[in-house]
Amino acid sequence: MSEPRVLVVFFSRTGTTRRLAGALAGMMSADIEEICDFTERRGALGYLRCVIDSWRKRPAEIVPAGLDPSQYDLVLVGTPVWAGAVSAPVRAYLLQNRSRFRHVGFFCIFGGLGAGTAFDEMRALAGKAPVAQCKVRASQVQRGVRTTALESFAGVLERHLAHYAALEWSC
Repeated sequence: MSEPRVLVVFFSRTGTTRRLAGALAGMMSADIEEICDFTERRGALGYLRCVIDSWRKRPAEIVPAGLDPSQYDLVLVGTPVWAGAVSAPVRAYLLQNRSRFRHVGFFCIFGGLGAGTAFDEMRALAGKAPVAQCKVRASQVQRGVRTTALESFAGVLERHLAHYAALEWSC
């Protein structure tokens, strides 16, 4: 019986989601991959593009993934919340890979409202319910606070993986 493989995939415009994804990957001993898109998103004009893409529910044109999610038992997908929605690059990733996920988990960084709506959208885009999800305020990550939400999320994921491994071994 081999150890379950975990992949953390994320998009980060400002670096906040990147910090959280790195912490989560360390906690889960996971591989990590950043989603990169071809749209300029820096500065005020880039921020405006993010909002417009969210309102229109438009996926971004992204760089092809280097890691194949079908090779992982669990894929954890992270996004910033843009105008109450999932980011356009994560929307594209989920649409492109929805048939390759065995199990998924979602995490998001948010400043105000919309985390619940973003999770609903991620669930629909992935075509399956997550084993767990976690929302963290951007201000907590920026202050370097290791949140109890992230620790609880990792604990739920570890229990899921242990259960999954036991089922796979017994078959």
